Amino acid sequence: MIGGRSVVLLAAAALLIAGTLVSVMVGAADIKPGTIVAALFSFDALEPDHLVIREFRLPRTVAALLVGASLGAAGAIMQGMTRNPLASPSLMGLNAGAGLLLALGLVFFPTIGFTGLIMLSFLGAFLGVVLVYGIGSAHPGGLAPVRLALAGAAVSALFGAMTSILVIYFGIAQDVLFYVAGGLQGVRWPQLNLAFPWMTAGLVGALAISRSVTLLSLGSDVAAGLGQNLRAAQIGGVVVTLLLAGTAVALAGGIGFIGLVVPHVVRFILGVDYRWVIPGSALCGALLLVIADLFARMVNPPYETPVGLVTALIGVPFFLWLMRRT
Repeated sequence: MIGGRSVVLLAAAALLIAGTLVSVMVGAADIKPGTIVAALFSFDALEPDHLVIREFRLPRTVAALLVGASLGAAGAIMQGMTRNPLASPSLMGLNAGAGLLLALGLVFFPTIGFTGLIMLSFLGAFLGVVLVYGIGSAHPGGLAPVRLALAGAAVSALFGAMTSILVIYFGIAQDVLFYVAGGLQGVRWPQLNLAFPWMTAGLVGALAISRSVTLLSLGSDVAAGLGQNLRAAQIGGVVVTLLLAGTAVALAGGIGFIGLVVPHVVRFILGVDYRWVIPGSALCGALLLVIADLFARMVNPPYETPVGLVTALIGVPFFLWLMRRT
């Protein structure tokens, strides 16, 4: 079985490499592979295709890889930790918290740059996840899946209502739209340089806590009986989730359903051992977002469809099917 799992991960990695190459090649103007190699290793600032590759397509594709991997891994951790099949960053207060502070930043700091908005969005995601997990675990019985889902719904509704009030009262709907729809078109190297260390740390941390997530997915009593420190494991999971999903949401906006859909598919293929599910979800999340972003660029060129809408078209039918089953 281990050999079969390795083959699946290698196949996903190979598809991801192919998808990445296609993402850099295809766009409003198609670029040949030789030009991509030349842009990487013998860059000529006077060559338009080199500039397009280095300054636009590469950072966008790298962002799709990082954001997709982060959302996939974060969703797997949240579902395993809480034993809630509907847990995902978009349903646990992160998106709503990031959107609220983004709106506040646009109201009170109208000249703030994209980097500043990323920092505010990250703080908002932190606020959302702390409130949800704090409310969900306040009961003497500890962190229960139902309480966590209800807390996520309540916090998301509250923050969403507050964001709507700010948007309507101050007339910032156009500015907030890019976040609500979710997209990668504005990402450049400075924003990636800011987000990369946090996402990398989150992915390494996700692999480090994968055994603990497996134990938590068996239930608190079983995990404690096997020697797992429940409080330490839960705190570690929250921190890693914040690093992954918080930074992804701050960088690319409200891209939903990757953290919901991908872990279910990976568990169906690889089983319930999170030492395999987490890296598999990261690979498949990255692959899904790269493909979705490519589709968003090509469906109506030269205009772009927000990639969050593409992932929603994939995720909503799956979400409804999942609700019927669970």
